[in-house]
Amino acid sequence: MRLGKTIGTVTLVEPHPTMRGGVLKLVVPLAAADLARGDGPGEPLVAWDDLGAGDGQLVAFSEGGEAAQPFLPLDKPVDASIAALIDRLDLDHPSQ
Repeated sequence: MRLGKTIGTVTLVEPHPTMRGGVLKLVVPLAAADLARGDGPGEPLVAWDDLGAGDGQLVAFSEGGEAAQPFLPLDKPVDASIAALIDRLDLDHPSQ
């Protein structure tokens, strides 16, 4: 599972019936160094969201087989899925 920030929504003109019940969000993955700033240089990816993440929301997401696991035995064609909405993140910074 990784952390990321939502930056937008993907709109489908004619979604497949298995894609009903949620939305597709654009998520920018964040590395540990990016968390303090809240943005990162990563390439955005599309993630399934049935939790209601807003734009600019910090989220935890999974990719690959783990992303599709909650939908078995249904055949939902997702490669990334938002698993948690993060309200607060406390970072421990080493003393300088």
